[in-house]
Amino acid sequence: MKRSMYKCVCIVLIVLAGIACANKKLTVTNTASIQKEAQSLLKQQILSEADWAMLQQPVTITAETSPRSAGGKHDFFSEADYFWPDPKNPEGPYINRDGLTNPDNFLAHRKAMIRFSKIIGALASAYKITGDEKYVKQAVTHLKAWFIDPMTLMNPNLQYSQAVKGLFTGRNYGIIDTIHLMEVAQGVIVMENSAAFDKATADGIKQWFSKYILWLNTTKMGLDEKNTKNNHSTCWAMQVASFAKLCNDQPMLDSLRVRYETVLLPNQMGTDGSFPLETARTKPYGYSIFNLDAMVMMCQILSTPNSNLWNFETADGKSIKKGIKYLYPFIADKNKWAFPPDVMYWNDWPVAQPFLFFGANAYNEKNWFETWKNLDHQPTVEEVIRNLPIRHPLIWL
Repeated sequence: MKRSMYKCVCIVLIVLAGIACANKKLTVTNTASIQKEAQSLLKQQILSEADWAMLQQPVTITAETSPRSAGGKHDFFSEADYFWPDPKNPEGPYINRDGLTNPDNFLAHRKAMIRFSKIIGALASAYKITGDEKYVKQAVTHLKAWFIDPMTLMNPNLQYSQAVKGLFTGRNYGIIDTIHLMEVAQGVIVMENSAAFDKATADGIKQWFSKYILWLNTTKMGLDEKNTKNNHSTCWAMQVASFAKLCNDQPMLDSLRVRYETVLLPNQMGTDGSFPLETARTKPYGYSIFNLDAMVMMCQILSTPNSNLWNFETADGKSIKKGIKYLYPFIADKNKWAFPPDVMYWNDWPVAQPFLFFGANAYNEKNWFETWKNLDHQPTVEEVIRNLPIRHPLIWL
């Protein structure tokens, strides 16, 4: 009797193991199918963008300066988006109008950085799908200009970002501007083993990012941004994760996984999968999308076989999958949105959001992938681009 029962249990376990293996194999196959379809969909766009990038000369922050900057020629400078002249005191300190972008702010450095990100993302993507080292050679020219050439480089800090006239020469909230260096860092990872990418340049770039990581983790501005309660802290962690990955900074990567599990996800997500701190803002739709994109990218960058953030769930049931499931119906049909419309740019969202693509790839959710395919992959509205740092998804796979 005991032998018979033992034999039955063994058979059941073998069958279950076979099913598990089959399911695992199916998931891998379907994930590979999603990635292959994405490459097919984006190939012409990538090559077209790369053709454009091959014609571009480097333009760093030293190309244009503002008399309102308290920094020097090599210091990144930007002005807070939502601050305006005070009608009651036109020459006095600016006042806040949350969600309303002041079109007269100095944006040249931010635009230069976004352009740089587009160039490196396009060249890295083209190199990844073609193997042609001409793309790497062109990328190295731009990378040297931004990080190595003493005449044109940017200092590794954001001390003067999102300044406010009459109030602040710089604020921690401006640190969010360097999310547009994420695809630069990832592009270096994709290209650095090419014969066209010399080791001295790669080492110089990594030294720059190491210094910036140190600044982000030791200065008052960096720590203030780290400890904000909304999308700013998510974006702080997301970009530090990207830079630490380039620098192979394992202790930093480990600390960010812990931060995601113990601070960011539990404190920002509601039990329904929403982000209450974002839905309370004047642009609840855009900010909810933005914050979810950032958390998804943390899962993409930081997950390892031993610490898979895609599968992590808090004791009260919060998870990145729940966040995607919550927001997805409002992406598929915007008319279902349960909160007030955004005060600006309501008609410009959504676009091909990263959370749809990487979520579909992680969970084999075909509907998410199909929705992503049919959304705009080349947005032109500056506000959308500002909040869309991941524009070249293939380099992240």
